[in-house]
Amino acid sequence: MSTPWRTLDPRTVLVHCAWLGAPLGSLALTALATGGRPGARAWITLGVVGAVFACLTTAGLISWRRTRYRVTADSFELSSGLFTRGLRAIPLHRVRTVDLTANPVQRLLGLAVLRAGTGGHGGELSLDALARPEAVRLRAELLARAGAHDAAEPLLATADLRRLRYAPLTFWVFGGVLATAGALWRVLDGIGVEPWRIGPVRRAFQEFGHSALWLTVPLALLAVTLLGVVGAVALYAENWWNYRLEWTDADTLRVRRGLFTTRSVSVERARLRGVTLREPLLLRMGGGASVRAVAGGLGDREENRRRSVVLPPAPRAQALRVCAGVLGTDGGADDPGAFGRSGEALDADALRPHPRAALRRRVVRALAWAVALPTAALAVLGWLLTPVLLYCAAGYALSAAPLAYALARDAHRGLGHGVRGRHLVVRSGTFGRETTVLERRAVQAWTFTDTPFGRRNGLVTATAAVAGGEDGYRIRDMSAEEAAVFVDRATPGILAEFLAHPSTR
Repeated sequence: MSTPWRTLDPRTVLVHCAWLGAPLGSLALTALATGGRPGARAWITLGVVGAVFACLTTAGLISWRRTRYRVTADSFELSSGLFTRGLRAIPLHRVRTVDLTANPVQRLLGLAVLRAGTGGHGGELSLDALARPEAVRLRAELLARAGAHDAAEPLLATADLRRLRYAPLTFWVFGGVLATAGALWRVLDGIGVEPWRIGPVRRAFQEFGHSALWLTVPLALLAVTLLGVVGAVALYAENWWNYRLEWTDADTLRVRRGLFTTRSVSVERARLRGVTLREPLLLRMGGGASVRAVAGGLGDREENRRRSVVLPPAPRAQALRVCAGVLGTDGGADDPGAFGRSGEALDADALRPHPRAALRRRVVRALAWAVALPTAALAVLGWLLTPVLLYCAAGYALSAAPLAYALARDAHRGLGHGVRGRHLVVRSGTFGRETTVLERRAVQAWTFTDTPFGRRNGLVTATAAVAGGEDGYRIRDMSAEEAAVFVDRATPGILAEFLAHPSTR
C-alpha cells in the first residue's frame, strides 16, 4: 500500500498577500515625504512593484496547488514545480537537522516553515508552510524515523531578561544605526524621493551647520549611541525571546528562540564536532561571551554562522557551562583533563603560549598599519595643505601608539592551543577572540602555512580541517619547531609518514 501524499496548509496563500505591505508602505512613505504630492517616478516605481507583487502572488498560488509531500518507510519526499513537476527525496537515515521557523505573518496565521537537511550541499527539503501542530508532529516523526531515542537529558539554558545588558556590548551599536540609515536612504532614493530635500532633514542639517560644533557633535554621537543601544536591545529581544536550549532526546540538540519570527534548529549529536566560545572585545570587557556549535549539516558558511549559535551573549560562567553541556563533558575521571564545567581548559594558563616572535609580529603590524600609515598620510597632507594637520599627525601618533601596542599584547595573550582529553583547544583574536574546542577525532587533515617573515622568525600557522563549522580552524603563529610534534600528539597518525621521512617535507 502506497503512502498518501499530503498538501500544504491552504493559509499559505495568505502569506503571499503580506507582500502587499511593501508597495503600500512605499506609497505611504512617499506621500509623507512629498507632502501628499508624489512625482511621476514614484508612481512608476510603485506600479512596477505592484505588478511584481501580483505576479509573485499568482506564482505562489500555483506553487501551493502543485506542492505535495509524504514520509515513506525509508525517505522524505517532496513533489513540486511551477511549470515542470519535480520529485526530490532524502533518505530518512540521512536526516541530520529539522528546523522550524515562522515570520510574524506566519505566526499570526498559525503556520511554520519546516526544513529538513542531510548535512550535504543541496540535501535539504523545505515545506512552506504547514499548520504549526502539523509541523511539530512532522518534525518529531522525521527525527524518530531517522533514529532518535527517547532518553531525556538535562535542559542546558533558557531565556533570562538579565542578559539584555549584554546586547549593547557589540560594535553593531553604531553599525546598526548607520546600516538602517543607509537602507532607508536607498529606499527613498529608489522611489524618487531626495532625502536631503525633506523638510525636517534639511532643517536638521542647516541647524547643525550653524551651531557650535563642540556641543552638537558630542550630542549627535550621544544620540546615535542611544539609538544604537535601543536597537541592539530590541534586536536581541526579538532574536532570543522564549529561548530554550535542550537535548530533546539522546541524539538531538535543539535551540528554540524568537519573538516575532520564531526559529527552531535541531542538530544531531553525531554531527557535533565541538563548540566555539566567542568573546568580542566589548563583550569580553563586560564579562560576557556567546557560544556556537561546531557542527555539520547547517548549510554553507554564512547560514552556518546564523544557525549554529546556541547561546546569545551571556555571562561567561554560563557560557562555559553551556559549552560543557553541548560537548557532554564534565571533566570526570573517565575523561581526565577534559573541558570541565568550570571551563579550566579555556583559561589562559591552561593553554600553551606562543613564542615572543608572535608578539613582535603583532606589535610591528599594529604600529605600521594603525599608527605609522595614518600619521604619514596626515603629515603629507599637512605639508601640502596646512600646518594644522602636522599637529594632528603628531597628536594622533602619540595617542594611537600606546593603544596599538596594548591591543597587540592582548592579541598575543589571546593566542593559545592545547590538548585536553579527547579535545583540541585553539584560541586567537583580540577584537573578536574565539576559543574553539574540537573533538580530536573530528580533525580530518592539517595544513601548514607560513610567510617569508614567518619563516625567518620560526613561526607557522597550522589549520585543522573539520567537516563542519568554519571547515578549518587555525593555530596562528605557533613555533615551527613544535608544530609537527604537537599536531601528531593531537591527532596521532595523520603526520606519521612525514615525521618518519622528514626528507619528504
